[in-house]
Amino acid sequence: MIQTGLVQNAHDDLVTDASYDFYGLRLATCGLDQRIKIWGLDESTGTWNVEDDWKAHDAPISKLSWAHPEFGSILASSSFDRTVKIWEQTSGGEGDSLSPHSHSLNGTGPGGDLDRGKGRDKWVERAVLVDSKGTVRMLEFSPRAFGLKVASISSDNHLRIYECLEQPTLTSWVLTEEVDILTLPYSSTPSSNSHSHTVAIATPTQTHSTLDRDGPGAASASLVAHALQQSQAQAQGSGGTVGRPGMGNREADGGWCLSWCKERYWGEVLAVGCGVSGVIKIIQTSPSRRPVTLLTLDPSPTLPTFSGSGDASGPTADSDIPTPFAITCVSWAPSCGRSYHLIATGGRDGRVRIWKIKPEEIPDGEGDSEEREREGWTGVVVADFDEHKSAVGRVEWNITGTILSSAGNDGRVRLWKATAGSVWRPAGHLSVEQAEEHERADVDMEENQAAD
Repeated sequence: MIQTGLVQNAHDDLVTDASYDFYGLRLATCGLDQRIKIWGLDESTGTWNVEDDWKAHDAPISKLSWAHPEFGSILASSSFDRTVKIWEQTSGGEGDSLSPHSHSLNGTGPGGDLDRGKGRDKWVERAVLVDSKGTVRMLEFSPRAFGLKVASISSDNHLRIYECLEQPTLTSWVLTEEVDILTLPYSSTPSSNSHSHTVAIATPTQTHSTLDRDGPGAASASLVAHALQQSQAQAQGSGGTVGRPGMGNREADGGWCLSWCKERYWGEVLAVGCGVSGVIKIIQTSPSRRPVTLLTLDPSPTLPTFSGSGDASGPTADSDIPTPFAITCVSWAPSCGRSYHLIATGGRDGRVRIWKIKPEEIPDGEGDSEEREREGWTGVVVADFDEHKSAVGRVEWNITGTILSSAGNDGRVRLWKATAGSVWRPAGHLSVEQAEEHERADVDMEENQAAD
């Protein structure tokens, strides 16, 4: 049974993100009104009440992320003002005593009145990260096994990873990685001939195809990649994307997203997408070497368009290589002991895809630990849905990685679940209309009880 609730007038403008804490008892929301609100769940009534509310940035806020509770009550926010801010909830008046540079904020009302908040918990601005040259679109704290780190990606197509050096005060953050995603090189080792980097590309007649960069399919892989780049360049140069909704080269047409791999065994690995390329890169970072691309997930060839006559014998001349839509969101599922990983993506074309990612098994005794982490990754599309019929803004997994939820511009949150044989099917959907009907039903029931 799906239970829904509705929070009326949560913000004064469009809500851009909502994020639960580790225990699911608090909800952080942000919006175009530049404010962050913290909501607490009243478990006795099932209602959400505002606990804190403050103006956090000088421009619309794009994303929020909670750190693991092991590090305290810590929240990170990203904004179109090109900054990432770190916030900590403190008790009473201890916030100002920890650091002379911290700014105390109290979430007791729309005006952030500090006087009304004396003697209660309040949120303190601990750090402001200002390295981005573009609007910061996405951020996420790393799994706790890697320490207190936060990754962000901006419209300048750079992935930045920060690490906290002074966890008691949270004031000292160092930029450990700054990578241009579009120019990031592939991994390469002396044994790459035997365990080569792979590119996952889907085709109109095939759900997936694995092309070895240095194997028999190397020529085909390079030709496909070259053709894709050439067609995209021609389309952009000739205005070929004009008239197709969601397409183009402007910042408004792009998508910037990232998600950490939840499994510690493979090291610090992220799925990252940027711009209008329509691809996701699996990237590995390490203190001992520069980040490298392990795998590229390219779904664009799965979108063929045929002539209006309905003849499916082949695509039209201008659609031999479909122009990709930007990927707006990505989510890496918890592995929960599986031998493979699941990654979900959502794009401006309204499609939700689930990728099955699997590192190649290298026999014991072959290759060192570094090679075992970097080589042989393959990916296939195991599900492809277009029920949203409009841009998808968010995809998220449940705690076991068995149920996927997606939110689109159609105003619905859709659920997806694997059935027997690992076939993914729709499992229901939620909408504002359903929540309103649920609220009205509760009111009618109360009125009937009062009348009796």
